[in-house]
Amino acid sequence: MAFQPKTPSRHRSRSEAKTPLTPSLVSQLNAISFNGSPTKGGGRAPSDLTNPFLANASRSTSPIKRATSSAIPSHESFQKQANTGVIRKGGIESRLDVITRDYVPPPQAATAAKPEVKRSRSQPTRDTRDRFITSRDTVDDVAANLDMMSLNPQSTSPGHTARLAAATGVPLNRRILAYHEAPPPSASDSLLSQQRELVRPLYGRPGALPTSTSTSSKTRKISTQPERVLDAPGIVDDFYLNLLSWSCQNLLAVALAESSYVWRADSGEVVQLGEAPEGTYISAVDFANDGNFLGVGIGSGEVELWDVETQKKLRTMAGHSSQVACLSWNQHILSSGCGDGSIWHHDVRVARHKVGELLGHQGEVCGLKWRTDGELLASGGNDNVVNVWDGRVGDVGAAGSRGVAKWTKRNHTAAVKAIAWCPWQPSLLASGGGTNDATVHIWNTTTGARLHSLTTPSQVTSIQWSPHRKEFLTTHGYPTNALMIHSYPSMERVVEIRDAHDSRVLWSTLSPAGDVVCTGAGDENLKFWRVWEVPKVKKGKDGKEASSRSSTSSNILSIR
Repeated sequence: MAFQPKTPSRHRSRSEAKTPLTPSLVSQLNAISFNGSPTKGGGRAPSDLTNPFLANASRSTSPIKRATSSAIPSHESFQKQANTGVIRKGGIESRLDVITRDYVPPPQAATAAKPEVKRSRSQPTRDTRDRFITSRDTVDDVAANLDMMSLNPQSTSPGHTARLAAATGVPLNRRILAYHEAPPPSASDSLLSQQRELVRPLYGRPGALPTSTSTSSKTRKISTQPERVLDAPGIVDDFYLNLLSWSCQNLLAVALAESSYVWRADSGEVVQLGEAPEGTYISAVDFANDGNFLGVGIGSGEVELWDVETQKKLRTMAGHSSQVACLSWNQHILSSGCGDGSIWHHDVRVARHKVGELLGHQGEVCGLKWRTDGELLASGGNDNVVNVWDGRVGDVGAAGSRGVAKWTKRNHTAAVKAIAWCPWQPSLLASGGGTNDATVHIWNTTTGARLHSLTTPSQVTSIQWSPHRKEFLTTHGYPTNALMIHSYPSMERVVEIRDAHDSRVLWSTLSPAGDVVCTGAGDENLKFWRVWEVPKVKKGKDGKEASSRSSTSSNILSIR
């Protein structure tokens, strides 16, 4: 009887049927003998000894196999072990891994598109995503997800929720609290700004607030009413002009249209000093340091020099191309600011009066002030610039740094007319801006640093420092027309006198005693305010002199 050769175990498929191992079956398997396979000629060939899977008939059975083949137990526990794939034999366990599902390789196209990245088992895969952000979607996807979100999609009363959302104007699926863009800036139209400035007095003043607020204590009380009022008919209502000056001899100079007047504070006497040429007007006045001479600026560009005692004009210094809006003295040097942005130094002692020229402004120079020691000169212009110049005066046209500003400040956003040096700390300079700025800056002219800034409710027209207190006074235009006193360096408001004039307060000057401030406005009035007190002096003579300089009667007088 011929038998087919055995198939190797690696090519043999596993049978799903489980046949129990019985003693009869074991004996039959041991009795089976293997013979050679038939040849093509129909004969039988001897067994192939080179094939290990074919057994030779003449070969005897191994004694070990005979001994162990018939001794295989067939009880129920062994069957259970065989079914589970574990066979315990001689104390050694060997597990048979049973494959129940074949491995299916991925398609070639997918494998080529995404090559497998081999990673070392010692380095775990790092997750680069943010643990606080679940997914990194695009902006549109995030917006879509936010729109699709709903806090309570299954509301018990959808009709009420819809009516509430319609009444409040708030979408259901959008946050109530969110950041918004800044409001658009105000229009830069000059005509609109002018109209707004004209109607601001009608709507800008809070009607419930009192017209003045003052700080009073047991030792100090500031009056909110003027001590004296002078009529000044014909005074020019122009922000850029400087029409008031108070000398050390207690004389007040006022420019009314084309005429200049001097008022004596001790006696109330009024003297007309001179008149401007026909067809022009007086644009600036300023007393010399000793009070004996008065500089007068003309709208046509000339600068006149007058003797106050003899009431005669000493000379006329021409050369400017437009009006002279500001003047300032430093001993025998009279500096003038012109509408073309230039500043000239006039030496009143010599025939060729022009001894210096400063070019640092692109607009009209409307504020000019020498420091008391004559080392620095400060100027402000319509180009929103503050310049601090070296006080040394050189030759005209000479090369050097004297014609270049020591400090140039561009922090203001409007014309700078208000310029004032501090009398008790010479390095401090105060400057104030116009309507679009309304800010006071305090500068350290030694280092060039800005020390303090103060925002006010309206344009700043002039600044006066107190010689006896660490305070300064500011005058303002629309809409408050106020006088304000601020402490330094805290910059706190000490007193505010609202509606000090019926029109914007354009000019101010301080008395030689430092206690009374005279203000002028477009309402053709000059008002005297006692805002500070003169400290008591031990010597009675000096005290009487100081009190007599600042004392004025309370009746109303007229300049003309």
